[in-house]
Parts: sequence; structure tokens; C-alpha cells
Amino acid sequence: MWRRVAFIGAIALLVGGAAGAQTAAVVGGNEVGFRLSLEGQSFTRAVNIFLLLTALSLAPSFILMMTSFTRIVIVIGFLKQALGVQQAPSGRIVASLALFLTFFIMQPTWNAIYQQAVLPFSKGEITEGVALEKAGAPLHRFMLAQTREASLAMFMDLAGLDPASSEADIPLRVVVPAFMVSELQTAYQMGFLIYLPFLVIDAVVATFLMSLGMMMLPPTMVSLPLKLLLFVMVDGWDLVVRGLVASFVV
Repeated sequence: MWRRVAFIGAIALLVGGAAGAQTAAVVGGNEVGFRLSLEGQSFTRAVNIFLLLTALSLAPSFILMMTSFTRIVIVIGFLKQALGVQQAPSGRIVASLALFLTFFIMQPTWNAIYQQAVLPFSKGEITEGVALEKAGAPLHRFMLAQTREASLAMFMDLAGLDPASSEADIPLRVVVPAFMVSELQTAYQMGFLIYLPFLVIDAVVATFLMSLGMMMLPPTMVSLPLKLLLFVMVDGWDLVVRGLVASFVV
């Protein structure tokens, strides 16, 4: 009889141990699943933070590529070279002026982006993807308005694309480089026009000094005050800024 009782007790211990092992396995599985869920959320958050930091680091490049900043900086650089004053205004002042002129010129575009994308997204009316698409449309129109047809056709041909039936069908990967090349072309044309009057002053001063036999006197020492005087008398900064703002189609 004692053997039977001992046998039944052993069976009970084995069954209880197996049940406990199954329960521990279930609990352990739940813990592992919970940890994996937390790790997945942490990974997603880390990826979002990485993408945000990447976007912030590329923001200056976007300003250079897709706004009026490039043309303004190049034209003012040509103006400094034509006047012969490389350090006045300084590069920091030129960049600040170009940045604020960019905000001024592109104010209608910023307003369109805010009304069509930012405001509806902040109210929860549209998703992130739709907001990005709507935000890109005003920039797309702005860049196309400044882009030369020759540059646009060249990049369409390089991309192996057929001529688009409408401007909205032109992809952004074609519009951005075509816009940048057009901006460089326009800036160089404006720089040439700015150079001409100051080049005439340099030539006249050099000829005058040679006729007087003053070969050792640098012509720039005489022409620089004359160029500055001419620039101030004609309100040169007003003319340059007005010409820059009027050269953009918004």
C-alpha cells in the first residue's frame, strides 16, 4: 500500500512540475513579447529622431537649392567685386541680407504652404503624406516660374523623360537642378550688367593716369573712391535690391 501511495505522490509531483513549467513558459513568453514590443517602439522613435535631425541638417541646403537665396548672394558678390571692396560688406552681412530678402521675395510661397499644408495638418484634417505633397506644390510652381525652358528641356532629356503635358507632371528631381542652373545663368547676366559702369570708370582712370605718366600709381586707388561716389549718388543699394526683387516671378 505504501508503495502505491508513493507512486501516486510521484505522479502528482511530476504533473505539478510540468504544469508549473508550462505556466512559467507562458509568463516568460509574455515578458519576452512585451520586451520586444518596447524595443520596437524605441527603435521606431530612434528612427524618427534620426530622420528629424537629418532634415534639420539638410535645411540650409534646401534653402540654397529651392529658393531665391542663390541668385541674391551671387549678384551681391559680383557687386562687391565690381566696386573693388572685398571686405565691405562682410560675408556674414551679405548672407543675412540675402536671407531676409529671400524671406521677403518668397512670402507668397510661404503663405501658400501655410494655408494649404501646415494649417490643415495642425488641425488634423490631412495626414503627413498629404501635407508634404501640398507643401511641395507651391515650391514646385515657384521654381518652374524662374526656370528657363532650355535648362528644363536639357534635364528632361538627361533624365530620359518625355516632354510633360503640364507643369505639374514634371518631377521634382528635374525641376530642382534646372532651377539652380537657371539661377546661376540669371545671376551671371545681372552681374555682367552691374560690372559695366564700374569697368568704364576703371578704364577711364587707367587711361588718364597713363596719359599723365603716373605709371607707379595703382589705378584702383583713384577709381575706388569714384566708384563708391557714383554708387552712393545713384542710390545703388536701392537699385540693386529693387532689381533683384523684380527679377523673380512669384
